Amino acid sequence: MQRPASPVQVEDPPIASLYDRYAVSIFAYVRGRLASREDAEDMLLEVFVAALEHEQLASVPEAERLAWLRRVAYYKLVDHYRYKKRWSRVALDDVADTLEEDEALAPEQVVLRQEEQSHVRAALQRLPRLQQEVLRLRFSVGLCAPEIAALLGKREGAVRMMLSRALRLLRTLYEEQEGGKPHGARRTPIPS
Repeated sequence: MQRPASPVQVEDPPIASLYDRYAVSIFAYVRGRLASREDAEDMLLEVFVAALEHEQLASVPEAERLAWLRRVAYYKLVDHYRYKKRWSRVALDDVADTLEEDEALAPEQVVLRQEEQSHVRAALQRLPRLQQEVLRLRFSVGLCAPEIAALLGKREGAVRMMLSRALRLLRTLYEEQEGGKPHGARRTPIPS
């Protein structure tokens, strides 16, 4: 009598062992920074899909793989908040009020506003890169100081201090650019 064929032992693909080793740690990292468990699970999947698509991952030393995966998770979180901020939902009634206000602006007021925004952007470009990033995360992405601290791996107090210093320097650079106008002479205040 012939013996039945034994099941073939198939080795787990490298991504499976990587997932087994680091999924819990990466999940805890993203779960602490996202509102829902479902979002964290989706983010975990995105991180490991990126790892699967990264051709040189095998050449990353074993000791550095967790750091590599955390960096991927960090960038996925930034993208998530960027997308969330860009595509946030607003009630139609709120938008209608804003549109009515904007339509009432005279062309010269629109030009003045665009000019001021251009001056603010130019002053922003003169800030150190880390200060630009902190201001971008706070005002463009809409993150609060604890969220920024978590993304940058810094203490919340340090982020608050960076925000304060960045805004102070931005105000100084803006006023220099405007020809040293006193605070009351500006048409649009810089957020503080």
